[in-house]
Amino acid sequence: MQHRLLGAGLRIEPDELDGTFGDSTEAAVREFQRARGLPPDGIIGPDTWGQLVETGYRLGDRTLYLRSPAFRGDDVRELQRMLNALGFDAGKEDGIFGPRTDRGVREFQRNVASSVDGIVGLDTVHAISRYRPPVDAPSRAVVREGEAARGPGLALAGSTIAIDPDRIDADELDLALAIAAELSEELGRLGARPLLLRKGSDPTPVDERIRRANAGNAAALISIALGSGEQVERGSACFHYGTPRTHSPMGRRLAASIQHALVRRLGLPDCGLHPRSIAILRETRMPAARVEPAVALDELDASRIAETAFAGDVARAIADGVTAFSRPAPADIARST
Repeated sequence: MQHRLLGAGLRIEPDELDGTFGDSTEAAVREFQRARGLPPDGIIGPDTWGQLVETGYRLGDRTLYLRSPAFRGDDVRELQRMLNALGFDAGKEDGIFGPRTDRGVREFQRNVASSVDGIVGLDTVHAISRYRPPVDAPSRAVVREGEAARGPGLALAGSTIAIDPDRIDADELDLALAIAAELSEELGRLGARPLLLRKGSDPTPVDERIRRANAGNAAALISIALGSGEQVERGSACFHYGTPRTHSPMGRRLAASIQHALVRRLGLPDCGLHPRSIAILRETRMPAARVEPAVALDELDASRIAETAFAGDVARAIADGVTAFSRPAPADIARST
């Protein structure tokens, strides 16, 4: 882990390089997490470790193509950035070589009279580099999604909405499941088709929940987490896909709509919107928001969360936010995308 942090340009004190997880190692982990849009908790969990591995790849190090499981890495992210800068839609710059990136590669190859095989070897890398993609150009995919975010979010009636009660610990999972059940009923009454990604309290890995959401062609995803430690302030917060370089405008608009409704209905302090590149937001193909409705840091909060009505209040607030998302974006949200 230290070797990979050093390779990413981070500093660790020499006296810890014998494998000691000391203060400078923890500080390097947190700095890496902030740079990658991960919760800066200093813990090497699956998201942080996965992205540490990915940061070791540079474009041209290996041959890339569409496969299962997909190639992941900073080489894929750089390829997506270059194609998007040149106007070939490679999709979200998430470092995952999926079908949309494959289409972007093939469209580039078709336009430069190369062999149209979707394979990114050194010939394709050199061909892309010859066009000198502007380093700081806005991503065409983000620009297009930003334009879409200024219109209606989705046709709620008949749309599949994925609901992901996230697992933190047993008690908080029970509450997340209760909120998810209430939300499923609320969305059903609005004409949507709820898709619960977790059945009861059985452990369901995040990659399986992501697969279910993508396979179900969900129009939006709502992930519900309590006590995740992703914020330290008391109140309500929402998260959308994003890194320091890029973000999902539609995901941000969905999160903003839900956050506004949560604050209005629950009356808790507004802890705002935050970009994150955690798997459930990064790897799903639809607008996605992670909702943390309340962080209990005092006895009053804890007693309110324990009330039977709390799950229903949160579910109705989220449903209000999803309904607002289905309408044309208000001016303030449109500007923010």
